[in-house]
Amino acid sequence: MKLTILIADDDPHVRELLRFYLAKEGYHVLACVDGNEASQMLEQESVQLAIVDVMMPGKNGWELCREIREFYDLPVIMLTAKGEVRDKEKGFLAGTDDYLTKPFEPTELLYRIKALLRRYQMVSKQIIVMNDTVIDRISHVVKVKEELIHLPLKEFELLAQLASFPDRIFTRDQLLELVWGGDTESDSRTIDVHIKRLREKFTEKTNDFVISTVRGLGYKLEVRGA
Repeated sequence: MKLTILIADDDPHVRELLRFYLAKEGYHVLACVDGNEASQMLEQESVQLAIVDVMMPGKNGWELCREIREFYDLPVIMLTAKGEVRDKEKGFLAGTDDYLTKPFEPTELLYRIKALLRRYQMVSKQIIVMNDTVIDRISHVVKVKEELIHLPLKEFELLAQLASFPDRIFTRDQLLELVWGGDTESDSRTIDVHIKRLREKFTEKTNDFVISTVRGLGYKLEVRGA
């Protein structure tokens, strides 16, 4: 069964270029001219990955990305003609998984697509494996080289959330919503404290992953050797 990739870009040349290379790699391609058409297509089709241009008429790329994050579980690559840090920051805050500046090499895009699809296929499992570290989301168990690591519930949920989406940047507000359910008694310092505790518990036990601080944005988990 072919994996389906959705393209949302108002530039016909970019759409046809992407369609050609993706079809050549064996993907089923859905090409949309703007964010509104992409939203309709997402409702009708089963899509495994979306490639979204930032500047589109009507619903722009950032709005479409936020919509995908809210209603769908699939990776998003954003395309932009601008390489400014502020634009990338806006994209990551909208929930994009990766960012590519035009013009780009199609082979680089294909590499990023394959890497993201591998990560999301790993996420679809209830058991997350990062080299010698195993996170079982059903039994709420974490093991490093078969050694059981005891974690309070919120630390486990925070680690599982970050590990479920390697390399994705989460803001503190996003983590509060995802892990604490928007608990009004918790704030960004709650996240910082739990991140510090996770680092203390795993730094000396494993080099399988690292939880990095992304200045001005939040946190991300990076799998080493992946």
